[in-house]
Amino acid sequence: MAIEAVLFDFSGTLFRLEHKASWLTDLTDHRGDPLDVEAQAELLRRMTAPVTLTVDLDEEHLHAWHHRDLDPVLHRKVYLEVLRQSGIPRVEQAKALYRRLIDPSEWTPYPDTGEVLRGLSASGVTVGVLSNIAFDIRPAFAAHGYDTHVDDFVLSYEVGAIKPDPAVFRIALDRLGVSAERTLMVGDSKEADGGATQLGCAFALVDPLPTTERTDGLRTALREHSVL
Repeated sequence: MAIEAVLFDFSGTLFRLEHKASWLTDLTDHRGDPLDVEAQAELLRRMTAPVTLTVDLDEEHLHAWHHRDLDPVLHRKVYLEVLRQSGIPRVEQAKALYRRLIDPSEWTPYPDTGEVLRGLSASGVTVGVLSNIAFDIRPAFAAHGYDTHVDDFVLSYEVGAIKPDPAVFRIALDRLGVSAERTLMVGDSKEADGGATQLGCAFALVDPLPTTERTDGLRTALREHSVL
């Protein structure tokens, strides 16, 4: 059955929060020593991992973790704790880094993101972005002129449901006016994004590599499903 609609995840799929020396070099650990490159990379991994919990949390913060993409307040609370446990004990430094995380302008599109979105739109394929997230990512798309090629954004904190709950995929399908059987979900998490298969959607997994290391992951995923 031909694909008529494509749903994309955001983080690690269309865009990525990249390692930028300009705002990581001033970070220091509990001894006041600068974080080395490996520590900086691990910090970003912990901040953007789609489902994996990377630190031990108490009951209060564990609740916040499980509901972080439904409530911006809980999102901020738990990620400040993740930063604290990840070697950033100074509150002001943690807050500054968190502000970077939720700033859409800090996110970098993958090299083929624009081409893929434009191509799908020009071909008459319906395009949606479905993300577990607690902040508005639309400005990231608008900054690159990509927003005009996206038919709808379904963000977990706005709709009150998170992947892999079938409810959030149903919301996306209904808002786009498409059937599951003719929809492809593209994402970097089999656990979260792969939940679309419960409703009958096809699923394509991409690797959330740095943008310089994944130049055609989206194109490849679509070609494997005879899209574009």
